[in-house]
This record gives sequence, structure tokens and C-alpha cells, in this order.
Amino acid sequence: MNEAAHIIEAPDAAQESIAAIAEKVLTRLRTVHDPEIPVNIYDLGLIYKIDLQPVEGGKFDLHITMTLTTPNCPVAGSMPGMVEQSVVNLDELNDVKVDLVFDPPWDKSRMSDEAKLQLNMF
Repeated sequence: MNEAAHIIEAPDAAQESIAAIAEKVLTRLRTVHDPEIPVNIYDLGLIYKIDLQPVEGGKFDLHITMTLTTPNCPVAGSMPGMVEQSVVNLDELNDVKVDLVFDPPWDKSRMSDEAKLQLNMF
């Protein structure tokens, strides 16, 4: 699968469909940026888990677990909604749920190499 395989969970029987939908979800998540940091939330390492579960009609329920760089982030109240809005209109999805967690806390080790390079954090 892709670089995000470690955070995507799905039943084994649905892996082929999951891979295609997961790519669409990741593409959409990469359009969401923290307004204070010029890097998308996925590459920042704010997405902890993407769970796709098949439901009737060939669609999937999507559950995203995410965090913020700090609990005091000014967009704490709006970021989960921004994440949901980025994926909610994918035809393959039935229901979308986004949970914001702060355990484990975010740290820069969760960032992709591209994000570290972009923010000069190597």
C-alpha cells in the first residue's frame, strides 16, 4: 500500500477497495493545513489513525483519530470539522467521524521528512 499503511485499519477482505479509498482520503487530508504552519496536517503527523469499515451498499464508514500540535492550538475547535469537510463528500463514504485526542501528545518525530525539510526542522 502507500506510506500511510501503518495508520489505516480495515478488514482484510476489503483491502483492495480500502487501498483505493484510502488514497482518496489521504489526498483530501493533504489539502487541510494548520493556519499557522504551512504544511498539511497529514505530513505534520496530526493524523493518528484512519479506520475504514465496510457497510451495506458497498460504502464505508470512516473514522479518523487526530491530534493537534498543542492542546492550546487556536484552531482546536474548528480543525476536526475542517478534516471532516475535506472527506465527507467522497462517494464511497457512508459516515465520517473525526475524533480529536491529545494522548499520545504530538511531537516533531511524527512529521514526514518532507514536512521537516519544508519547516527546516532536520
